[in-house]
Amino acid sequence: MRNVLEKESTGAHIGVTEKLSEFEQLLSETLNVKFEQGDIVSGIVVRIERDGILVDVGSKSEGFVPVKELSNSPIDKVDDIVKVGERFEFYILREENENGQLTLSLKRVAQARGWVLLENHKKNDETIRAKISAVVKGGVVVDIYGLRGFVPASQLRVRGTTPEELIGLEIPMKILETDLKRNKLILSQRMAIQEEKAVQREKILNTMQSGQVVTGEIVRIADFGAFVDLGGLDGLLPISEISWERVSHPSDVLKVGDAVTTKVLKVDQEKGHISLSLKQMQPDPWKEIEEKFHEGQVVNGTVRKIQTFGAFVQIYPGVDALLPTVEMSDTPNIKPEEVVHVGQEVKAIIKKFSPREHKISLSLRGLDVVDLIGS
Repeated sequence: MRNVLEKESTGAHIGVTEKLSEFEQLLSETLNVKFEQGDIVSGIVVRIERDGILVDVGSKSEGFVPVKELSNSPIDKVDDIVKVGERFEFYILREENENGQLTLSLKRVAQARGWVLLENHKKNDETIRAKISAVVKGGVVVDIYGLRGFVPASQLRVRGTTPEELIGLEIPMKILETDLKRNKLILSQRMAIQEEKAVQREKILNTMQSGQVVTGEIVRIADFGAFVDLGGLDGLLPISEISWERVSHPSDVLKVGDAVTTKVLKVDQEKGHISLSLKQMQPDPWKEIEEKFHEGQVVNGTVRKIQTFGAFVQIYPGVDALLPTVEMSDTPNIKPEEVVHVGQEVKAIIKKFSPREHKISLSLRGLDVVDLIGS
């Protein structure tokens, strides 16, 4: 019996020894797991303390997450962010110290993933959106994926000029540069808008037709006309198409920011040009005068402009007739300014009348100049 017991006792001891050996081996393997800075590990929150939280990630001792590494936003209560027993993924900020404790970060997991997402966006040339969080020297700061990016002033296309107008504004952007090691993220709103406009430009050119009525905003004024933003493509409103009345300069009638409703005169898809008319939206005065005037009729008018060959006289709103120099006087080689001046009221005879061709010729000859020309 003793031999049996001894044998059984010996066998039991061997079994326990084997089990202990396996446990020790597993424990050794667990403790020998290498945790390196920059790795992401999974762990369970085991305790919440005043200055941070303790996390079981399977290392020799519990990992520590400082409060400032829990969230990018200010924290009133740690319980609002994490709770004991919850599992999260953590970023290793510093490897084990002499006590075997890791320093971890919760907020940088999102940042690490954010860099991956940003790299993919950049690789695929995608447009992203983010809110402006601060106005700094030379540009603005935006928050995206838990990261902070910088948009230089040269890459901004926002209307606001004060921080109050900009902060909180969501804008589209393209990624210019990503540098994880230097924590550098540079973005451009200008490039994103250019791409949006290119899409809109193509759409407008493919759908717009001559005769169509469109509304837009005056965005630039030049000597030869004004440019109208049609929602991604600028159309040209020539000075000759602003009004039936003579316009000396577009700025006399229009200003940047004005909303105008115009008619499309021409669409050039190859060149990407659209010509507009504002006066075509108004009644044609040349049609209105067909029954009002006739050749030989004496009319009143105002001298609007003087040229070497004669003067232009407005005889009806939007209708200028030409008073040639040779028709101003019987005196040869006379100069227009010797007979009339801009702004002067005159009476003249209609010598030629072709309203459909927008041509009317006047004459002072045969009239008593002293009686018919006001001072």
